[in-house]
Amino acid sequence: MQVMSSILVLGLCFLVLVVEPDGAYGSSRGSLGRNKGAAAPAVDGICAISVTPHGYKCEEHEVQTDDGYILSMQRIPEGRAGGSRGGQKKQPVLIQHGIFAVSSFFTIGLTFQDGITWLMNSPEQNLPMILADNGFDVWIANTRGTQFSRKHVSLDPARPEYWDWSWDELVTYDLPAVFGFVFNHTGQKIHYIGHSLGTLIALTSFSEGHQADQVKSATFLCPIAYLSHLKTELVLLAAKAFVGDVFNCYDLVSEISGTRPILLLVQFESVFDRSNSDSLLVIQVVLMVFKFVSCFFAVVRDGVREGVINKYDYGRDGNLKHYGEAKPAVYNISNIPRDLPIFISHGGIDPLSDVEDVGLLLDLLKLHDVSKLSVQFLKGYAHLDFIMAVNAKDFVYNQIVQFLKNQQ
Repeated sequence: MQVMSSILVLGLCFLVLVVEPDGAYGSSRGSLGRNKGAAAPAVDGICAISVTPHGYKCEEHEVQTDDGYILSMQRIPEGRAGGSRGGQKKQPVLIQHGIFAVSSFFTIGLTFQDGITWLMNSPEQNLPMILADNGFDVWIANTRGTQFSRKHVSLDPARPEYWDWSWDELVTYDLPAVFGFVFNHTGQKIHYIGHSLGTLIALTSFSEGHQADQVKSATFLCPIAYLSHLKTELVLLAAKAFVGDVFNCYDLVSEISGTRPILLLVQFESVFDRSNSDSLLVIQVVLMVFKFVSCFFAVVRDGVREGVINKYDYGRDGNLKHYGEAKPAVYNISNIPRDLPIFISHGGIDPLSDVEDVGLLLDLLKLHDVSKLSVQFLKGYAHLDFIMAVNAKDFVYNQIVQFLKNQQ
């Protein structure tokens, strides 16, 4: 049992330090055909679960990407008090979530993040409803593979082919689809707010000049651009050792499909006191943890190893075909338009959006119009505090609201 305890502790190290901030759904890149067309609104979903019970109007929408994925979106068009801001059109705000979260230190509880993550606190304490109450037209995105975005025009999410993608597809397909959908509905430029992975896909997309005619401002919470200064040697060693190549993410998703929000729940005190017959349960728990970690590194390993943000690496021949070079092309963050209003907020105890790595990002933005770049540093904030802390309204959300109002 001593060996089993050691294995569990090792798995916990990964869980607390890596899986808590984020993870990944897919580990490879697909080559799917493009299919266009508007999808009908969803019948039920996040609106009914987390929005309308609090007295807010809420619309369910579906957005189809050019590679055939059907994404769920929610719209909170106004606050509980209603109103139309004196006849003026309300400014649209698009909010993009990260990937994985863990429930607590003493419990292994892994959840897929989706748009509902922003709504876990009370209406007075969660960002979408605060924005709606402040006169904004709020849109909540849900990336492919999440609980309410598991549809495709032809692919079955129960098959590996559905999961054949990486975060690069979120840049190429998902983000343009949701931006275009909101822009077509509102006819206005969009305030973008992203957390964690939501910052990575926007930073890379904006650096390529995409959404330039549709984005009004960008707010990056816990920005992920570089992962060169992870403080945990065990985590860094795993990243450099290609841990992300060990497991197949589809196998993981197939094990836990449809069991949201708690995918795995084991109390430590009960594990350590059980008989040897339960050792298999411990092994399964640790294996699941390592699978989550491997999926996470499948997404970010190139940034950790090389200190850059690469596009997907198809191998030499594939890279020559897609990029005209033997190595994958690099996203150049410094190409983000210098007049784009940007608000960045990051924490001092965030193990993933490390202070030094955020510093590297800010260095790339050193030529940005100084009047268009605002940076907030919260010494005592960790990765998930920006979306789940009950005092986030006072420390973060009020500042976001003021930043957005300053862009009117």
